[in-house]
Amino acid sequence: MSEANQENLNLIVGDTVTGTVVKIEDKHVLVDFGFKTEGIIPISELSNLHIETPNEVVSEGDSLTLTIKKIEDDEVILSKKAVDRDLAWGDLEEKYNSGEVFDVQVKEVVKGGLVADIGVRGFIPASLVESHYVDDFSEYQDCTLSVKIVELDKEQNRVILSHRAVAEEEEASKKSQALQQIEAGKVLEGTVQRITDFGVFVDLGGIDGLVHISQLAHEHVRNASQIVSEGDKIKVEVLSVDRDNERISLSRKKVLPGPWSNINEKVKPGQIVEGTVKRLVNFGAFIEVLPNIEGLVHISQIANRHIGTPQEVLEVGQKVTVKILDINESEERMSLSIREVEEEQEAKEFEQYAKDEEQSSFQFGDLIGDKLNKFKK
Repeated sequence: MSEANQENLNLIVGDTVTGTVVKIEDKHVLVDFGFKTEGIIPISELSNLHIETPNEVVSEGDSLTLTIKKIEDDEVILSKKAVDRDLAWGDLEEKYNSGEVFDVQVKEVVKGGLVADIGVRGFIPASLVESHYVDDFSEYQDCTLSVKIVELDKEQNRVILSHRAVAEEEEASKKSQALQQIEAGKVLEGTVQRITDFGVFVDLGGIDGLVHISQLAHEHVRNASQIVSEGDKIKVEVLSVDRDNERISLSRKKVLPGPWSNINEKVKPGQIVEGTVKRLVNFGAFIEVLPNIEGLVHISQIANRHIGTPQEVLEVGQKVTVKILDINESEERMSLSIREVEEEQEAKEFEQYAKDEEQSSFQFGDLIGDKLNKFKK
């Protein structure tokens, strides 16, 4: 029996040894572990993950803790993978029982998910990568992700990890914090996340609030996408907060200059303007004189004669000429008159008629005078 074989008789399969990498071949690694015979680590025993070359895991000079896998004649087969696995399981069981969050590096992108090296093969199914749909997982290669262990089976050598669980917990924490800080009346900046038929959902930093379509602008909005787009940064005012149901109502309209802002720079009392009849009520008519600016023509100011109802003279949609009597910007009220416009117009017409009559009298007098002068001659 060779001297090497004699020494190998003292080795026992399953023993743990320490060795130094002395040579790296294409499919195995040679290790000096204190015996005359160098140990061999096949590429399949280097890592719990699939690798193409040993250089992906070890380098010459590395000191490794190894398990004796097999002894055949003068060859001692060693395993790094087995030691890594045994060391890992105790740590993984602690992490699983405590629900600890820890970081892993994605080593492989495979069909159905991602693979990480955690001493054993850790698998992150596609459904547990993110809380949202991911179309292409290639960008996760070599990325570091925070994960939790959601399934652990040592007998089956099965470890299922979830980044989604961590992300959802972080989102829930942010949502809770944001919800406590938001108060009605606050003006915040958010990002348009989603546009619907009834309004816009805005991300306020961990929680979404709804801007109802009626609160998007001062003017009537038929389609929210005509006002904002997904990804837009907008300022909003908080209308109400329902913490029990995690609902936040917002208004974009309230942070925009209203149609009544600086109204006195647009129109003034005494000015005559064109308007459209918007509403008829018992006591008068509301006339739109500027976009979203309505003034009231009291029934007594509709006509220069007595009328029983505004409908006797006006109809919705009718164009009218009105005189501005008074403007109250703070109360958003404007008083108008149709009667005064008509009276002023009648006064002008009468004045012009009088002038025309006077001119005609002068011309007639001149004509008679000329004729008398000719007769005297």
